[in-house]
Amino acid sequence: MGIAVPFPTTQPAGYQWLDDEPSFDPDTHLQLEAPSKIVMLSELGYHDDEIATKATPVAASTPFRVLSDEGAEILLDVARRLRQFVRPAGDRIQNMLRGGCYRSRWLRDLCIDQDVSNHLEAIYGIPIAPHPMPVHLGHMNFEPNSLDNAIDKWHHDTLPLDFVMMVTDPADVDGGRFEYFVGTKHEAAELAAQGLTPPADRTVAPHFPGPGYAIALHGDMVVHRAGPLFNLDERISMVNGYVALDTSADDQSRSSDLFVVDDHQVLFTEWAKMAAWRSQGRLATLIDELPFTSDKAAVIAELESAIADTQRAIDEMREGKDTMEHYGG
Repeated sequence: MGIAVPFPTTQPAGYQWLDDEPSFDPDTHLQLEAPSKIVMLSELGYHDDEIATKATPVAASTPFRVLSDEGAEILLDVARRLRQFVRPAGDRIQNMLRGGCYRSRWLRDLCIDQDVSNHLEAIYGIPIAPHPMPVHLGHMNFEPNSLDNAIDKWHHDTLPLDFVMMVTDPADVDGGRFEYFVGTKHEAAELAAQGLTPPADRTVAPHFPGPGYAIALHGDMVVHRAGPLFNLDERISMVNGYVALDTSADDQSRSSDLFVVDDHQVLFTEWAKMAAWRSQGRLATLIDELPFTSDKAAVIAELESAIADTQRAIDEMREGKDTMEHYGG
């Protein structure tokens, strides 16, 4: 397993560790199993030229087991203890938790665990690492306060790769199914422009056998949502983020959306570190591979490309943003 940016050794101001947590033990708390099927981006309608620039050609997996029964029980207990810190994500999610890995050591150790990362790496078919921005580790969505609000509307993620895990038992929840669109995000945008959402005959609602089961997702490319509840049952899911270690691939992030989601004291520092890591990787490639040339324009273009992620982060931080993108529903 690679590491993009090491998890911070200090907590942001105002974040405290939960008391009396068990220690995370992968031998006891994990029960990693392979998915039965992998769906490719081409099966959703993406073309080869677009797929070639992305982290992986994989779109999604079928649900697979991650946690043992004991691990699933602990995660549910951690989620319930962290519920006090929920907040809205713009007009997309009413109750979500960010920064949980700065509050729960057990959650942190699960989200950066090497065995879990290796397992996801085998599914994606590329070298990966836990996301360099810890706000994307252990993100949780909770049921809304009323049936009038969606758990999470149709969207594609603000990060490239992730898994979506059921924390509560889906069998105990009336509705709230995870769904994804058998189509591209470009098609979803066209539907949204007409006031429409993905039609039922083009959506998949995978069956999760129980809590602790997850689906691997190419989050930036697969349009998905948490469907509506029919009763206000407790419904909790967890998302854990990853990045491709190959920094030549597209960034596939919309960190500017996070202005209305995350604590700025955490967001700006994590965002800067991620941009610096990506530029560092691209600059290292330039140092190793740039040939002798008198083509000044080509050299300038290589330098600009190498630092593009850092420059974009600077520009977007300066601009600020007060909305979060989604497709409705």
